[in-house]
Amino acid sequence: MPHTPAEKKKVLSRVKRVRGQLEALELALQRGDDCSPVLQQISAIRGAVNGLMAGVLESHLREELKSADATEESRDASIDDAVALIRTYLR
Repeated sequence: MPHTPAEKKKVLSRVKRVRGQLEALELALQRGDDCSPVLQQISAIRGAVNGLMAGVLESHLREELKSADATEESRDASIDDAVALIRTYLR
C-alpha cells in the first residue's frame, strides 16, 4: 500500500487510467472492432497493470526494508512476502 500522500495519488491515477483503458476495451468488444486494435488495447492494459504492480511493490519494499527498528527476521519475512507476491503475479 502506498505510504505517502504523493504515492497514493500516483497509484490512484494509475488505477483510473487502467479503468479507462478497460472501459475502452469493453466498448471495442461490444462494437465488434477488429482484432488487432483490441489485442493492442489488451497489451496496453497489461503494461499498465504491470506498472501499477511495480509501483505498489516498490513502495512496500522501501517502507518495509528501510525501517530502522526492523529486525533481520522481520526483514526476511518482508522479502519472503514480496517474493511470494511476485511469484503469484507472474503465474
